[in-house]
Amino acid sequence: MMTGVLGLLLAAVGGLAILPLFASGYLISFTIQVFMWMALAGSWNLISGFTGYVSFGHVAFFGIGAYTGGLLITKAGWHWLPAGLAGCLPAVALALVIGYPCLRLKGPYFAIAMLGLNEVVRALVSYFEGFTGGGSGVSLPPILSIVPVYYAMGGVAVAVTLLTYRIITSQFGLRLLSIREDEIAAEVMGINTALLKLYAFLLSAAFPGIVGGFYAWYASHIEPLSVFPLLTTITMIIMCLFGGQGTVLGPVLGAVLLSVFQELVWARFLFVHQAIFGALIVGVVLLMPRGILGVLQERYRLPRTI
Repeated sequence: MMTGVLGLLLAAVGGLAILPLFASGYLISFTIQVFMWMALAGSWNLISGFTGYVSFGHVAFFGIGAYTGGLLITKAGWHWLPAGLAGCLPAVALALVIGYPCLRLKGPYFAIAMLGLNEVVRALVSYFEGFTGGGSGVSLPPILSIVPVYYAMGGVAVAVTLLTYRIITSQFGLRLLSIREDEIAAEVMGINTALLKLYAFLLSAAFPGIVGGFYAWYASHIEPLSVFPLLTTITMIIMCLFGGQGTVLGPVLGAVLLSVFQELVWARFLFVHQAIFGALIVGVVLLMPRGILGVLQERYRLPRTI
């Protein structure tokens, strides 16, 4: 079973690696979006899927990474690749500052605290207009080719997936899952839950920062409303839940299927596509709360490492 899955994954990676050689600009651009969602949903999965701490503020890491990349390119003259990679540094720093106090909160209190974090960061970016451009945002040089961004964004998506596999097959991952199932019991067993949650939170913040940095170069213009929308966090949550939280391939599966579904519905039902997407979300939560892979694991006893 695992051999078949691994073969399919290698074939998919090989096909995606040569896709820019023959695909249209539209398909390459769409695939960049899918890679971005794979990385964001996978990052959210590292903290929320493994520990059960639902974060509604992950878009703050994406936004701060976008502004870091954009400002390094426009004000410091950095190349877009190191500028994008540098987006993880302030994201991790922010996660370190807020992680220790916020991760002591549980359930809806943690979710509300993270929701407030996003609003605080967005307000600060808008307030320091002289440095960030305020509501007008930051305009970057026009991008000449999207192919390098394609490979960069794809690399981040692959890195998140490989890291998830490494975590789920390690004692670190097992301890995170024990926190999700019963945190008090995990503490009684001698697990340092506060430290492990902080590690998972830092890892989950780093990749949205990098993705945000690459997105700033790809979009050529960023502003608070475009990089700090709550809808971005909700979308990454839905994709993770749809595919299966706490799994390796769940965020990948959810990002691919829902991105394709959104594109098809948007093209055919321009004015009601959001309502249809919302109805699908309600159906998934009611009928498949553990996601597609969760259902398959229960029904066919699949290994937890998929």
